[in-house]
Parts: sequence; C-alpha cells; structure tokens
Amino acid sequence: MSAHVVILGSGSWGLALANLLSTGPLPVSIWPPTDREFDLLTARRENPDVLPGVKLDRRVSILRDPVTEGDPLHLLIVVPSHAVRPVMKRIHLPEQPGEGSTVICAAKGIEIDTLLRMSEVLDQVLPSAWRSRIAALSGPSHAEEVSRGIPTAIVVASPNLSVASHAQAFLARERFRVYISEDIVGVELGGALKNVIAIAAGISDGLGYGDNTKGALLTRGMVEIGRLGAVMGAKVKTFAGLTGMGDLITTCVSRHSRNRYVGEELGKGRPLEEILEGMTMVAEGVRTTQAAVALAKKHEVIMPITAQVHGILFDGFPPDRAMIKLMMRDPKTEDGIPIRLLATPNEP
Repeated sequence: MSAHVVILGSGSWGLALANLLSTGPLPVSIWPPTDREFDLLTARRENPDVLPGVKLDRRVSILRDPVTEGDPLHLLIVVPSHAVRPVMKRIHLPEQPGEGSTVICAAKGIEIDTLLRMSEVLDQVLPSAWRSRIAALSGPSHAEEVSRGIPTAIVVASPNLSVASHAQAFLARERFRVYISEDIVGVELGGALKNVIAIAAGISDGLGYGDNTKGALLTRGMVEIGRLGAVMGAKVKTFAGLTGMGDLITTCVSRHSRNRYVGEELGKGRPLEEILEGMTMVAEGVRTTQAAVALAKKHEVIMPITAQVHGILFDGFPPDRAMIKLMMRDPKTEDGIPIRLLATPNEP
C-alpha cells in the first residue's frame, strides 16, 4: 500500500479526525475497536452513539484488522488512555518506519498502574526504530465542533521538532490550525489533568454555584497542574497555552464536555456508578483523578482540588462539604506561602 494514514479508534474524536484528514492527499483508514462500531460504520457510515448526524466520509476505508503496512505511515491513536497499551500490542508495524512517518497519540490520560504518560507507554510498546517518531496531539478540540468545521487550534508535540513538523504538515487544514511544541511532557499533562478540574467545575455547576466559583476553580486548578508539571519536567509556560489554559477553559465550560457532565451530575447528588453506566463515551477524568493523586503523592506536590475530587469520586465525600474544606484551608498568599510565615517575630 502507498503512503497512508491509519486511525485507531472510532469514537467521536477518531471519526472527526478521519473526516478532517480525508480532504488531504493521503488515503485514510479507520479501525473500529469493537464489532458493534465496525458494523455501524460499515452499514451506516455513522456511529450515532458518539457522533450522531455525522457521516464518515466515503473516502475513508474501514478496517476489520488493525494490522498496518505501507511506507511512510501516519498512525493516529484515538482510543481511551486505558486502551492504548492493549491496542498497540495488537498492531504490527514494519520494523523500520518510512521517512516522515509519525505515531501521534490523541488520548488524554495517565496510565493508572504505571503512572506513565501516553508517549511513555508508546515508548515501551513500539518497535525501537519507531520510538523517535512519537508525538502527542492535544488542545481545545471538541469532536462535535471539529466535525462541523468550526475553527479550531491545537498543538502537536514531540521532543523531536522534525517529527512535530511532519505531523503539523499533514494535519493542518483551513479551519484546523496546528501549532508545534517540543514540550511533550507539558502538553500531555495539561491535556490529562484538566479533566480532573473539569469534574470539579461540573460539581460546582451541579451545586448551583456561579461564575465566581468556576473562575476560582479554573485558576487554582491550573496552579495545581503547573505545580505537578514543573516537578515532572514540563515547561511552566506550556500551561498558559492551548494545551493548558485553553483546553482547561473549553473543557470546564462546554456542554460537550463529558468530564464536566460527570461532575455536574455528582453535584446534583447522583452516584458515580449510575452516571457512568448511562454514558456511551469515556470520561477520562475519573481514571486520571486516581493517577493524579498518586503522582502528587509521589512527587510531594499539594493538589487540594484534585484531592477533594478524588474524595467525592471514590470515598463518598459530599460535594458541598468538599467545597467548604477547600474554602477553609489555612490562609496563604496567592503564590502559596502560609500567612504565618509572613509574620514578624514581634507580631502575635
């Protein structure tokens, strides 16, 4: 097969990317990971469970088997983060990548068992010659809007800027602007951890709180993300960009956000199990909250909002009490210095 693009995953984002890339010069194929999704796409060219009303472009081929071949190859991984490792173990790539080949991961999450970012997972499972071709795709990009041609800006990151540039060249479209970054750590952490804060923002909505509360949650949530990112090797300025604050704002306010929805329903008093059972798509923030708390403990980073979200999700802590606990924490300056450390020796 000649140079082509393979998309692993046929959720809303996989379908949106398939249609977007079908307008380019390279043939595009998509692999649905379940028989149900394969049957739906084959029969209807649509997956109404995740992206109703959006037809898969006729130029996109549907794969029964995720085996890939061809040279060069762009491989896009668009499955939930917990499925990245098992899915990639099923993929048979040529031992040597072709010139310009890339492996682009669009999954936003952290592997719970290992606490690895997605590019680190790929580094373990890909053939050695492909490991220098890994990139991460992240940013404020709801599939529902990309599929309708709404202008969107996103970032593709790789420590190898030539890889990021190759990915940028074949991804960019008239209404889909792609920036590049070499800070893959910051881009991946921003994309994953913002989902935790989005759950918190949804809880605030469910409790009936207002704009003041949400503004505080977004701002202090980004402080937490930046703290953890800094000790894990990210560039702090990355969190002020599209994959940090941009993605955080979008996910925390959008009606399309699955993580904000989970939080809103929790704030209304529904149990987590009931909420998740009624969803057809994955809310990455639930799993990521567990990983974030573990990473905070490992790196000795204080993440109070994340800790309270974890308590609500997994320990049955009442959402309204969690908010009070956040509001009544020891007084500090905005940059985190306890007030008691600012007092002079003669002050009471």
